[in-house]
Amino acid sequence: MSSPPSPSSNRWFKALRRTRLGEPCLRTYPLECVDLLRRARIAFQAGRTLKEGFRLAQLEAVVRMLEEHECDFVDALGRDLHKPRFETVVFELITVKNEALHAISNLKKWMEPQSVEKNLSTSLDECLVISEPLGVVFIMGTWCSPVQMCLVPLVGAIAAGNCALISPSEYTVHTAELLNRLIPFYLDNECFHVVLAGISDLPEIVELKFDHVFFTGNREDGSKIALAAARTLTPVTLILGGKNPCYVDQHCDIATTVQRIAWARFHNAGQSIMAPSYILCHTDVKARLVQALKCCLMQFYGPDPRESRSFGRMVNLEFFNRTRELLWRSGKVVVGGQVTEAEKYIGKNLHH
Repeated sequence: MSSPPSPSSNRWFKALRRTRLGEPCLRTYPLECVDLLRRARIAFQAGRTLKEGFRLAQLEAVVRMLEEHECDFVDALGRDLHKPRFETVVFELITVKNEALHAISNLKKWMEPQSVEKNLSTSLDECLVISEPLGVVFIMGTWCSPVQMCLVPLVGAIAAGNCALISPSEYTVHTAELLNRLIPFYLDNECFHVVLAGISDLPEIVELKFDHVFFTGNREDGSKIALAAARTLTPVTLILGGKNPCYVDQHCDIATTVQRIAWARFHNAGQSIMAPSYILCHTDVKARLVQALKCCLMQFYGPDPRESRSFGRMVNLEFFNRTRELLWRSGKVVVGGQVTEAEKYIGKNLHH
């Protein structure tokens, strides 16, 4: 069965947008995308990724890249999100590194055929499950965790013996440019490629036909990706945003509770899929909870979080304006509420 025709170049060029002055030019052009996919497909069909030694070398290269360019990643994420060094190292770099080291330690076992239980019809046979790679996968990262959400799926793809095209988020422009610059120096140049594209271009790239698609983002964009993948019967893995409420009952240890809530809510200035969307609490603990949260936020970020080196910024003005409008529509502000548009800064906010 032949592959479906590729989208026309005209449709792609309609989606091209000018890059704002002073930003790196984030764009992989249509014919480049087609060529990168073709090269990855040829490399996969040639069996380049099948051997254990190749996969181990690529996984070790990912670890080396993170270790040798830690400062570059800290700088890029600092410029994109005002992300503190601690958050970058712990939640972006170490997370990916641990994933890669886990894969390195278990790769031999994962690649071995697994014996399965026999039944009456297979009693005279040798029954094994052999894990085989899918082919070429497409990984679309997100801006709130731009390194982790690109490289953790990549580690899995490498360990499974796949080739991959990686598309970092266009919103974290410096991190995307860094990945685009580093990956060709560390990973195989035929099997792994970075695609620099806007979110509006991604569905048409998906239509080029991959063997699996990973997407992290909001529900609206995820629906478009799933629809595009369905046209070519491509399986997808979607991580989509949603609500994440937190409930505090009257028996909670308030001191521990507020530390966990404040850390999860204000990590990366609240731009995280694990951030609690809102708190539901028992009426008996409401006053104590609010007061404890005030004290905890003071302890974490000081009297003026804008001056704190541990507090991030919104990724761009679009998200800044959306968050500011939500804040103005949402009840009475108990703590914070300060905004500075020039810095894309929204202070820590607690309201009810």
